[in-house]
Amino acid sequence: MNAFTARTVDELLAAFERAAADRAVGVVALTGAGDRAFCAGGDQKQRQETGDYGPSATGRFQIEALHRLIRAVPKPVIAAVNGLAVGGGHVLHVLCDLTIAADHARFGQAGPRVGSFDAGFGTAYLARILGEKRARELWYLCRLYDAATMERWGLVNKVVPLAELRAEVRAWADEILAKSPTALRVLKHSFNADSESIAGIGSLAFATLEVFEESDEAREGVDAFAARRPPDFGRFRR
Repeated sequence: MNAFTARTVDELLAAFERAAADRAVGVVALTGAGDRAFCAGGDQKQRQETGDYGPSATGRFQIEALHRLIRAVPKPVIAAVNGLAVGGGHVLHVLCDLTIAADHARFGQAGPRVGSFDAGFGTAYLARILGEKRARELWYLCRLYDAATMERWGLVNKVVPLAELRAEVRAWADEILAKSPTALRVLKHSFNADSESIAGIGSLAFATLEVFEESDEAREGVDAFAARRPPDFGRFRR
């Protein structure tokens, strides 16, 4: 389901850094392997086994750095959502400049169901796009929504049949490539400036998450996920 580990995040960072530096690249497309999932978020099996997302080149899980880099790449980034986009995978597509989805794709957040959260761009920036009520609905209920609903809500730019997804992304990219790269770079930075303060909130949230993930409450979420049972969070309510 294209869940990510710390090593996956390292690889994505390297790929985006190469794309940012390569003058032959004018548009970046992000998609998942296969046709079942774009990204199912963090690997909960790895988290259940080791308490983290596995080893990385730096010794740290650099998902916050990946979020910032997707926004910092001075070129439009298109998410080609080819299936399930949930949890941390949902946040990745939200951070992309544009989203084109296959008609069978499903979208949603999962953190509170598995004892986790993204209280940075995954919440505050999501609310900028969807509005507060819809963003809170996604996080508080952890439901899945179809691509047509996400297009209607403004979180997806276009929905096409899976067989047409790559061609549609290519067509959008070709249109973008015909435009001034300097204008596009400045426009992207201008769009980002309005929400850049969320990065500071995100740093605070990820620091909090590191502590929270060592708690019994977080452990209950990941253990329940691994055992395929409903979590019992009632004892942690204050």
